[in-house]
Amino acid sequence: MSNIFRRVLLLSAVTISLSGCEFWNRSLQDIFHSPFQSTTVREPAPLRMPSSVVVCRTKQCAPAKLSMSREYIYNSLLHLLDNNNRQKALVCQADAGTHACTESFVSLPITVGITPAYMYIDSVNITDVSIAKGNRSLNLVLNYNVTYNGQSPDCKPAKSLLYVKNVNNIVLEDSGYMCKMTSVGQTMIKTLFVIDYIDLDYGYIGGFYSVGLSGPAYGGGTGYMIIRLPKDAYPLSPNLTTQANNTGGVLGQEYINANAPQINNQNSTTYNSNVQIFPIKK
Repeated sequence: MSNIFRRVLLLSAVTISLSGCEFWNRSLQDIFHSPFQSTTVREPAPLRMPSSVVVCRTKQCAPAKLSMSREYIYNSLLHLLDNNNRQKALVCQADAGTHACTESFVSLPITVGITPAYMYIDSVNITDVSIAKGNRSLNLVLNYNVTYNGQSPDCKPAKSLLYVKNVNNIVLEDSGYMCKMTSVGQTMIKTLFVIDYIDLDYGYIGGFYSVGLSGPAYGGGTGYMIIRLPKDAYPLSPNLTTQANNTGGVLGQEYINANAPQINNQNSTTYNSNVQIFPIKK
């Protein structure tokens, strides 16, 4: 009986060793239910170029290559980002198929010194938007909200370039920005964002990202994320109203019903009742 127990114990130890660290990541209930079955590890979404960029406008979504030009997408992105200049945009981990947020942040496995950690990005501040000269690109200054293990490092702004090569190739990248994540040295962070989803109605920009760190803190990862801007891509339509004067009346009311002078063929002055004159302040 003791030999049988030893064999079962030895077989269990071999199975656990072959399953690796995945065995210890399982819950106790799962271990008792199926002790020798290893868990499946969810792999991050790989960085890839989209076969088609989906653009949503007037509550309808369609591939851009069917009915849109590169210039239209470029102008729409310029208008969208310019409307949200000096605004805070939220960043979330999302599903590439449904474009729905699965987490309220983007997380990356990193190593700070010799300590394993996770870096989180949950928002980005758009500091400046300008048109680059000579090509279909936008110069952006972005401030990513970076945290790790409950700490917020001091990070410099990221000078980024949004390039619209064609309707299927829209890339946002930066040259790298520095973060002080350790007491010794600076860590450089580089971001690449391949856009495949633009929602002009709600201000959403989605795509595959790749973030890498180099320096005293290193690591990174890939996945799919969505940048949620507070404003949409459409301009405001303010109502033109007249201002009240000090007497409580309407400024220039005596001019509103006046007739505009018009010169006829006999060089005489007549009046056109269809034109209204508004005074100009000097």
